[in-house]
Amino acid sequence: MIKLRGSHYQLYRRVPKRFASIESRKFVWISLKTDSKSIAQRKADGVWAEMIEAWEAKLAGDQADAMARFDAARELADVRGYRYLAAARVAQLPIDQIVDRAAAVGVVNKVPDQREMDALMGGVESEGMTISQALEDFWSLSETNLVGKSADQMRRWKNPRIKAVKNLIKIIDDKPIASITGDDMLEFRQWWSKRITSGEVTIESGNRDISHVSDILRTVNKLRRLGLDLPLNDLRFKKGDTGTRPPFPTEWITDKILADGALDGLNDQARAILLLMVNTGARPSEIAALTSDTIRLDDPHPHISIEAGVRQLKTPNARRIIPLTGVSLEAARAFPNGFDRYRKSSATLSATVNKYLKTNKLMPTDKHVLYSLRHSFEDRLLAAGVDERIRRDLMGHA
Repeated sequence: MIKLRGSHYQLYRRVPKRFASIESRKFVWISLKTDSKSIAQRKADGVWAEMIEAWEAKLAGDQADAMARFDAARELADVRGYRYLAAARVAQLPIDQIVDRAAAVGVVNKVPDQREMDALMGGVESEGMTISQALEDFWSLSETNLVGKSADQMRRWKNPRIKAVKNLIKIIDDKPIASITGDDMLEFRQWWSKRITSGEVTIESGNRDISHVSDILRTVNKLRRLGLDLPLNDLRFKKGDTGTRPPFPTEWITDKILADGALDGLNDQARAILLLMVNTGARPSEIAALTSDTIRLDDPHPHISIEAGVRQLKTPNARRIIPLTGVSLEAARAFPNGFDRYRKSSATLSATVNKYLKTNKLMPTDKHVLYSLRHSFEDRLLAAGVDERIRRDLMGHA
C-alpha cells in the first residue's frame, strides 16, 4: 500500500516472517522520497526489493558472524594451549582441568575477560548450527576434495550429498546438529528400510545416503572441533538386513496371480500396474510415472518409454524402451494416460499391492513382494536364452 504521509509518499508492507529474528516490527513504512503518486508507484517495487535484499544480507551476516565468533573462540583456546570444548563438555572434565582452564582466563580490573572466558570455558554456542548449515560449512571444509575437478565432476560429487541431506531433513527436520538423537537417525534408517523392502530402491542406495550424511556431520564436527557425540554408528544396511526378494515362479504367476478373479479386489490402477510389471520387468515406480507421452500404443510395436519426467531416473541406464505384450499390453490399453493415483506415491502403491497379495495368499513366501515380479521377468529372459546385452537393456542395468 502507498500512502501520502507528510510531504512524501511511503510504502506500507508486512515484514516477511523469515526476517522476524532481525526485524522486530510486523509492518514497516518506507519513504519513497517523492510527492508524486505516479512516481511513487513506479518506485515501490524496486524500493521493496532493496529492503528485502538488505534483510537477506543482515540475516546471512548474523549466521556468518555466529560461525566467526565460534572460530575466534576456538583459535583463542588454541593460543592459550587448550582445545575448545562446549560448556557441557568442560563441565565433565576432571576438577583440576576445569580449575586450570579458569585460572588461564585473563583478568582486567578484577573482571575476567569475557572472550577468554568464552574460549576456555565453552561459552560460545556451536549448537545452533543446523543440518543445512552444516552442509554449507562442509563445502568450505572439503575444498581439497574439489581440487582438479571439472565443473561437471564437482556437480556429480556434490549432488548426492545434497540429496542425502535433503532426505535427512525431510525425515527429522532441519534441526541443530547437536540436537540429533539416536532415535532421529534410526527413524532415517527405518525410512530407507521401508523403501528398500518395497522394492523402490536398493540397499546400496540407502547405504550411500547414510554414508554421505555421516561423512558430512563427522567432518564438520571434527574440523570445527564441536566436540559433539553424534549417533552415527551402526546405521548401514548389511546384505540381508531388509530381506531378499526372490522371484515368483512362472507357474505361480500364471496359476495364482493371473487366475480369474484373483486380482479383483485391487483398485483398477494398482491392478494394471502389477500386470504391466509381469511382461516388462519395469520397477513399480517407473510404471507409476508413465504418462500418455510415454505409453505408446499406436506404434507398430506398442511399448513404454522409461525416461526422466515426473520422477528422476534411478540411473542413466534406466532410460529405456520396453515392448508391451500379453497381459501387460492389455493393462496399458486400459490406462493410456498413465496412473495419476500413484504417479507421485509409488511407495503407497507397493504397500497397497503387497498387503493385498499377502492377505489373499498370492505370495509363495513371506519374502516375496511386488518387486519380485521384476526378478521373475529377468529369470524368464535368462531361461529363454535372451542375449545378455538385450537383457541388460530391458532391465535398465549397466
